[in-house]
Amino acid sequence: MLKRVFKLFQIARRLSTSGAVDVINQVHQIPLPINLFFSFISIGTENNRYDNNQKPGEKLCSALQGMGTTFIKLGQFLATRPDIIGDQMAKELEKLQDKVPAFDLYEAKRVIKKEIGEKQFNNIIEISEPIAAASIAQVHLAKIKNENQEKQVAIKILRPEIEKLFNEELDALMLFAYIVENVIPKAKRLKLVEVVHLLREITNIEMDLRFEAAAANELYENTKSDFGFNVPKIYWNYTTKKILTLDKVEGISIREHTKLEEQGVNLKKLAENLIQHFLKQAVRDGFFHGDMHQGNLFVDSKGNIVPVDFGIMGRLDKNNRKYLAEILYGFIQRDYVKVADVHFQAGLVPQEASRDEFAQALRSVGEPIFGQSIKDISGGNLLAQLFEITEKFNMATQPSLLLLQKNMVVVEGVARKLYPETNIWEVSKPVLENWLKNLKGPKKTIDTAINTSAEIIKRIPDFPELMDKANYALKLMAEGKISVGPSNKNLELEQMKIKNFRNNIIMSFFGVVIVMLLVF
Repeated sequence: MLKRVFKLFQIARRLSTSGAVDVINQVHQIPLPINLFFSFISIGTENNRYDNNQKPGEKLCSALQGMGTTFIKLGQFLATRPDIIGDQMAKELEKLQDKVPAFDLYEAKRVIKKEIGEKQFNNIIEISEPIAAASIAQVHLAKIKNENQEKQVAIKILRPEIEKLFNEELDALMLFAYIVENVIPKAKRLKLVEVVHLLREITNIEMDLRFEAAAANELYENTKSDFGFNVPKIYWNYTTKKILTLDKVEGISIREHTKLEEQGVNLKKLAENLIQHFLKQAVRDGFFHGDMHQGNLFVDSKGNIVPVDFGIMGRLDKNNRKYLAEILYGFIQRDYVKVADVHFQAGLVPQEASRDEFAQALRSVGEPIFGQSIKDISGGNLLAQLFEITEKFNMATQPSLLLLQKNMVVVEGVARKLYPETNIWEVSKPVLENWLKNLKGPKKTIDTAINTSAEIIKRIPDFPELMDKANYALKLMAEGKISVGPSNKNLELEQMKIKNFRNNIIMSFFGVVIVMLLVF
């Protein structure tokens, strides 16, 4: 724990000298005691100075960029949480560039050999210098032997010691978040400890490349029959926790419009395909690529869209997919009462709220939008305004829907750069109609009834025991011996550790005082 405190002081010094504290003060005034602490900790160092014409968000991006991996990831994570830092700052943090110097080829080969073993390593015929480097990993091109064939692949390799560095710094940030929440009562609503804990969970998954490989493989299985969308194949015998090997992408970046046209690609059709494939992933599969910006999308010689970088993926459960499709389709039909009903059915809005008032609020979002030329209407921006309205009716924030909304904005932006006249709603309508039709069709109803009946029949022998357990659980709840609220054991354990450390410091302090009184 003392190591955590020492690391916290190091981070505080970097924060104060990077200029990050100055930027935060411009947006949200930091309490005087914390400002004095940062001023004291930065004595003897020279603060960074920024162009006064830069926006606060641009200055913060530069500061976080200079502080390394953990803070780049923290900035990227906060960009997805406008509910914490505000819309404007979130938009600025989206520009944060995750680029750092590459480590050398010798070190890369050492990591690969250690991970897959010498025998498999000898099946790598050649490997290039790094072609891209980010804060957590870098990418090399290679040629490998696989099932007696030579394959051109890309190998993603984690930075050496990155997990240790990241977790040590997050331990310190967790302590800092706990101190801030306890010193500044108003900060409790920001749930800073929970934010740091969630960042740790997300990034530790990102640092296990088997998870990214599994995500790419799941997306491949979901979309392998979708014409015009090709996910690169994963080579599992060359993939471990620290390295990921997949097909080399042979194609043109989707941002290279002139080259695409020269290759004979129909940009209008490409834009429509991009939107439809994204919507199919979201509402049909409930599993979508969560970072479909131009840098992660390529187009092959046949005009197929080829995505890369599967570190950020979104997942929606069946009910959320159904409600999402019905909400978007309801807006297309301008049926605000129907959209309001869907929100109440989904439990997205408290039941005590007025349906008529909520439908009126939805109309206030929809009508101004539909007053525009239909080609200018953004589904992502519509969802953003919808979330803004529902907040006023105490709708709980759902990170999965926020990620979906942000990605819809990105996908629509890419599509409109390809073909500015793209009509988002005309393109979206058949996908939504088809999915809702399949969802509510006779076959689906019969399948659901059969599955439900089979499950009930299977459970009948266990029914008496289940009733006994239910009665016992209700008795414990009535006596207050068990809690029915949501819990996060890992987060609770983290908070318990910090509280225990605080108590130890207090006891040590009093122990020193007692010893001094006895001695003097």
